[in-house]
Amino acid sequence: MERIKRTLIGLTCRSVLTALSLFIWIPVLLLVSASFMPKDELLYRYAHPLGMGAKAVHASLLPVYLTLEGYIQILLRSRGFFVMFWNSCLQVGALVMGQMAVGIFGAWAFARYTFPGKKKLFDVYILLMLLPFQVTEVSAYLVLDRLKILDTHLAVILPGIWSAFPVFIMSRFFEAIPQAMLEAARLDGAGELSLLIKVGIPVGKPGIVTAWMLGFFESWNNMERPLAYLKEPSLWPLSLYLSRIRGEQGAAAFAACVIAMLPPVLFFLNGQEELEQGIFLDGIKE
Repeated sequence: MERIKRTLIGLTCRSVLTALSLFIWIPVLLLVSASFMPKDELLYRYAHPLGMGAKAVHASLLPVYLTLEGYIQILLRSRGFFVMFWNSCLQVGALVMGQMAVGIFGAWAFARYTFPGKKKLFDVYILLMLLPFQVTEVSAYLVLDRLKILDTHLAVILPGIWSAFPVFIMSRFFEAIPQAMLEAARLDGAGELSLLIKVGIPVGKPGIVTAWMLGFFESWNNMERPLAYLKEPSLWPLSLYLSRIRGEQGAAAFAACVIAMLPPVLFFLNGQEELEQGIFLDGIKE
């Protein structure tokens, strides 16, 4: 009887959690549905959110009439969309690769070496990680202006490379590597760089993938740094594209949102296992 009771409670909890999780999908389904709606239906259903004056919203998970006009307008008639899409790929790709190149070496040094001021320096890293972007915006702007790289892709890439968050995440996984494993590698003739490449990176892969994916998600959706450092619209990333779409281009706006959502979703689906493992192991270390 007790076993049946526990089973029923478990099924009830799962049902409730499943029902609640469906609410997360509602905005996504509404977005995808609206991207296939013709202009007249969009005006009827979402005129007020599009700034067209109506107050009522008649949301629907399925369009009455299916059309690809929004995607045709974005993919075939909008040159600015492709420019901003590739701007995002360039900026985010270079930024995340730089974060990994700098973060792996920094995390390995904090995790496996002892040097004067290590604790205080790591505390500074934590403080920098906690500071919001607005606190350092003015000082970063002045530095970039002195370097003469404002209004270039480097103005977005360089500040993001030195992010403290990847160092914090990866150092925790490097610390968990058994010392005996490193000593065995040293006895086999491995140097310090070989230890990192042949032992640290393979064993710490969950932490590296976690830092990489979280850095990608943050950078892909970032708006404040491009707005602050880029004045030329031709350099803007995709995250700023929607601000240029007028209300009467509602179908294009929804289609652009769907396309902009695809890279993070695809990256998540391909790295979901490593990301979940990394977060899980990091929680155990706590």
